[in-house]
Amino acid sequence: MAAVVVKDLRKVFGDVAALDGVSLSVRDGEFLVLLGPSGCGKTTFLRIIAGLERQTSGDLLINDEIVNDITPRARGVAMVFQSYGLYPHLTVANNIAFPLRTQGTPRPDIKRKVDWAAGLLGIDHLLHRHPRQLSGGERQRVALARALVRNPTVFLLDEPLSNLDAKLRASARSELKQFQQKVGTTTIYVTHDQVEAMGMGDRIAVIDHGKLRQVGTPSEIYDHPADDFVASFLGTPPMNLVEHNDGLLGFRPEHFLPREMLDGAALSELPFRIDRMEYLGSERILYGALDGFQAKREITAKLPAHVPLSGIRAGEWHKFAVRNAELRYFDRDGRRIVSPKEQAR
Repeated sequence: MAAVVVKDLRKVFGDVAALDGVSLSVRDGEFLVLLGPSGCGKTTFLRIIAGLERQTSGDLLINDEIVNDITPRARGVAMVFQSYGLYPHLTVANNIAFPLRTQGTPRPDIKRKVDWAAGLLGIDHLLHRHPRQLSGGERQRVALARALVRNPTVFLLDEPLSNLDAKLRASARSELKQFQQKVGTTTIYVTHDQVEAMGMGDRIAVIDHGKLRQVGTPSEIYDHPADDFVASFLGTPPMNLVEHNDGLLGFRPEHFLPREMLDGAALSELPFRIDRMEYLGSERILYGALDGFQAKREITAKLPAHVPLSGIRAGEWHKFAVRNAELRYFDRDGRRIVSPKEQAR
């Protein structure tokens, strides 16, 4: 196991800063998810840690040792890319076993580790096939299995589940998290999928345009976003943001409910014109606008599907409200303003 520390990491391609002064500590044995939109610098970050890319400036430490000039092989990391990188002339079993053979691992141990990794990822029936005989999702699982058997000190995963179907992706996500908890390997997992980030990460680091926006536990990131980008990037639908005084007022759709569903006096009533509704099985999403507020995007409310909507119709105004404790405030530049009540907690 190993702790990973980056200090003021910067990577410039021409006139573009892919990483712009990122400083981050990944704890020994932690599962940290790097979350952000496509092109934000996530993969560049992983490649620098792996030694496949050289930073323009800044330091990288693994286990308190500066590894800026250490070769990829000597860093003790294993990386799974979005591209598969499989050897076309080798079978699945031999692709998975390849790093073990280069390390001189005994044959019985190779077979045991290959069988374990293949079973974990549901590809044990494919061990005698070649990559050309596999689907994209199957190839990606082979690449993941090949990294798993190396038992690395740092595990780097660049959207390794992106080509799996929804059912297998959920299963592989659960198995991968359980595996990481069992072996305790420090893991950095890159994704643009907030469900993966929220479900897998001990902590989440949100990055956008090469800058680190916020680092925290899933609940910290979701409940107390550091700025309007984090607030709007996490959540389905994202946080509602409206202009308020000299800044922004934010509230989650699941906290925006019909007035009669909320007890207590500490409420903010917001007249809501419902333009349309969506039924999604377990929940309903209502879309519309607020009276007297200018919103950054369409206002949404999310209600459990079992809640009766008697008297609530599209095209009409209705009394909705938010508990004051669930309101979030942001300044004109989008930075979070912490209320006195939150500071006292």
